[in-house]
Amino acid sequence: MEKQSRRSFVKNLSLGAGSAVLLPNFSAFEIPRSAKKKIYQGKKLNIALCGLGRYANILARSFVHSKYCHLAGIITGTPSKAVEWKRRYSIPDENIYNYENFDSIQHNPKIDLVYVVLPNGMHKEYTIRAAQAGKHIIVEKPMAITEKDCQEMIDASKAAGVQFAVGYRLHYEPNHLEIMRLGQDKVFGAVRLIEVSLGYNIDGNPNDWHLKKALSGGGPLMNLGVYCVQASRYTLGEEPISVTAQFGPVTRPHLYKEVEESITWQLEFPSGAVASSTSTNRCGVDRFFAAADDGFFELSPAVSYGPFRGRSSEGEFRFPVINQQATQMDGIAQVILEGRELPEHISGVEGRKDMHVLEGIYKAAEMGGKVLL
Repeated sequence: MEKQSRRSFVKNLSLGAGSAVLLPNFSAFEIPRSAKKKIYQGKKLNIALCGLGRYANILARSFVHSKYCHLAGIITGTPSKAVEWKRRYSIPDENIYNYENFDSIQHNPKIDLVYVVLPNGMHKEYTIRAAQAGKHIIVEKPMAITEKDCQEMIDASKAAGVQFAVGYRLHYEPNHLEIMRLGQDKVFGAVRLIEVSLGYNIDGNPNDWHLKKALSGGGPLMNLGVYCVQASRYTLGEEPISVTAQFGPVTRPHLYKEVEESITWQLEFPSGAVASSTSTNRCGVDRFFAAADDGFFELSPAVSYGPFRGRSSEGEFRFPVINQQATQMDGIAQVILEGRELPEHISGVEGRKDMHVLEGIYKAAEMGGKVLL
């Protein structure tokens, strides 16, 4: 694997031509014509989105800002969506698949990569099928619902000789590159405490797949907590060694029959640092704070879609607002187009590491004691 640091890799890509100015309204992915740079004329990576839910729509709108990626195809189990997406994005019939004929994508040279945006419990199947079809893969977080599944996905991509990435958009975002720098380089001394939490006050639809354990793998820990685990790990540049955790009360038992409504956990790291986090569907929270020997740094909003606001002991952060999805896709695509191997920190290996921690958090909450990781 290519020897380069996580920070240098993502820093070079985040602030390069793949980034695009984003208006304050997240849904408005438009940039002024005068802000556009010279149009790239080289080869693009042809991407098919697998699963056309809410986040797939966000990705689709982001392609207009992508330098190296083209929305070339779709995979959906809903015929009406196929019709609408064909019209909206001018997708040719030969690049439209359903879940039954998906495997025939192996015969389509106009698709280079499959971006899996399905419910968590379906990630493993469609990642493996895409790999066996000879297509590169990006899968959304969490990578799968067990660490064992993650390893099987990694093995399948290696056996097929394809590149396999996880959609870690924050590895390309300037504010998060900065907290990596501040933490890993010990700019304010060793980091001693991290507090990072993400939650939304969700009324809940009883039919939402996030409430079905077979599809989601769990509640807000799987959906939101993975961002908190990631931020703790990449701020310190360390892997946690133990965890304690506590489930929160279930206030809506008619919805939360299979998964947790909220959960809090505490990670311990080799350096002695402690990271405390909550992921919840009971209230809104989106905050990161790190206390070091000689200062602090924080973000709020922190790990959602932004726009982020941050500051440190030295003052306010003043980084450009980017289209996170386009920048992430371009960062991955550029590596693939140049024939290089994706670095570990955005690969399936990173996704497996996250899942190892998430499984440990659930185990600690169920046992009511400390779990060694």
